[in-house]
Amino acid sequence: MLAWGGESIERDNESERERERTREREREEARERERGGERERERERERERERERVRERFRGGVLERERKRASEEERV
Repeated sequence: MLAWGGESIERDNESERERERTREREREEARERERGGERERERERERERERERVRERFRGGVLERERKRASEEERV
């Protein structure tokens, strides 16, 4: 009888450890999803910054000047 009770406690402990591992795995997966979401938001912010840089270059006529300079350099 005592051996059976000890085995039952051991199984309960193992079940609890397994539940804790499952909870930890779920927490880690949630953290990973959050990190992934943050990386995507950062990539989107960087894309927007690049679009803004391009808009600024167009506004300032920098691209046109760069094209003229490049064509002049090709002639030389």
